[in-house]
Amino acid sequence: MENIILTIHVILAFLLIGSVLMQKSEGGALGIGSSGSDSFMSSRSAGSFLTKFTSVVAIMFIITSITLTAMHRNDAKNSSVIDKIEKKEDNSPKIPKSK
Repeated sequence: MENIILTIHVILAFLLIGSVLMQKSEGGALGIGSSGSDSFMSSRSAGSFLTKFTSVVAIMFIITSITLTAMHRNDAKNSSVIDKIEKKEDNSPKIPKSK
């Protein structure tokens, strides 16, 4: 089950990246205006589809993120990685020194 959700999560990540990159930049942050109101109105329908698609993919991405976190919450112990390393070093066999 975990592998299926993780696979869906990775696919959603790629879809989210692609949908954000395909959206038309408004140019508001750079001070660049539109070339005209006609081009703005014609790209509006394509923009609204990409905006809705991006929103749906983002919500699904967040849901899979929360699901994966909830699944791993039970696996997490109250110990740190450093504690595990120290235990491993303590349990490792000692190599006798040759003379």
